[in-house]
Amino acid sequence: SKALNLFLWDIYHEKKIIKQGLIPMELISSSGNYLHQMMGIDPPGGIYNHISGTDIIKHNDGNYYVLEDNIRCPSGVSYVICNRTALKRALFGVFNHYQTHTVTDYAENLLELLETSKPNGVDIPNSVVITPGMYNSAFYEHSYLAKTMGVELVEGRDLFVENDFVYMKTIRGPVKVDIIYRRIDDLFIDPLEFRPDSTLGVPGLFAAYKKGNVTIANAPGTGVADDKAVYTYMPEIIKYYLDEEPILNNVHTYHCSRPDELKYVLDNIHQLVIKPVDEAGGYGISIGNRLTKEEIEDVKNQIKASPRKYVAQPIMSLSVHPTYIAKKESFEQRHVDLRVFTVLGQDKEFVLKGGLTRVALKKGNLIVNSSQGGGSKDTWVLKK
Repeated sequence: SKALNLFLWDIYHEKKIIKQGLIPMELISSSGNYLHQMMGIDPPGGIYNHISGTDIIKHNDGNYYVLEDNIRCPSGVSYVICNRTALKRALFGVFNHYQTHTVTDYAENLLELLETSKPNGVDIPNSVVITPGMYNSAFYEHSYLAKTMGVELVEGRDLFVENDFVYMKTIRGPVKVDIIYRRIDDLFIDPLEFRPDSTLGVPGLFAAYKKGNVTIANAPGTGVADDKAVYTYMPEIIKYYLDEEPILNNVHTYHCSRPDELKYVLDNIHQLVIKPVDEAGGYGISIGNRLTKEEIEDVKNQIKASPRKYVAQPIMSLSVHPTYIAKKESFEQRHVDLRVFTVLGQDKEFVLKGGLTRVALKKGNLIVNSSQGGGSKDTWVLKK
């Protein structure tokens, strides 16, 4: 998370890592999540990726690998907390025999660290969570986090901007807002600056942000750093900014924008996973050994039409875990991965001592995302 934050600061300011030839500028500039509007802007507290979600897998070689980074609007932490609450009620006797780190302190730590990145001149910041609305698939999490942090849950229509400050409409009149934990995609946060047809955002919000009058978490433009093509440079990014070697390895990834790697991918799709670089939620993923000949040809055509949009990885053997299958009333093995959450504040960070173990409920499925029918499990980190 620290390395990604330093990387984001650099590419929106001096671009040292690019000038030194470690990352090609074309890779950054061609990302749909690289926002020219963010050039030269200093986010309050110097933090871009306040909340990060890192997906980790265990391969059949016994090693752990980072599958991808999520720093736009990473989701799933509410399931971590609610899984723990439910399991403690169901298996309260088991918890008495183990010293398990809590996960229910996430919200208070999130709010505390967000407040370290408050705008200058603000003593006691007023924070809100902004949601696209009740029809969003993650609305439960938005409302849960607002409730547990003790802050207001708002939609774009509940806020307005005046003299480059953000205010919330209340029955007692306008209330100034200093920190916005946003669960709205970049291009929808302000119709005056990005998509003019957006009804989800707040007109003038970005102007207030540029003036340093409001903190937006995560900052606009962070998505360029969780682009799956940029992900392949993470070892270099960590080494460059932190002068450290990565603790965990990346999954080997092929850039379809590179001619030699494109040729390899097209010749070996049957043994690769093809991913769009800018999608989330498991959408658009193709697993080569599950495709028919016709589907393989379709995927090849999609890649050739837009090579920059795709990367490929070997088909990793995700570890499995006994899972109760309700329809069969029995336990069966299902593939899992682990999403861990990190919160960055100014000179402080918090790593949740637990995580979201995501499970693919369909037999043999390697896509564990909840949006693709996946479930989740409580994950314990034991105290020594």
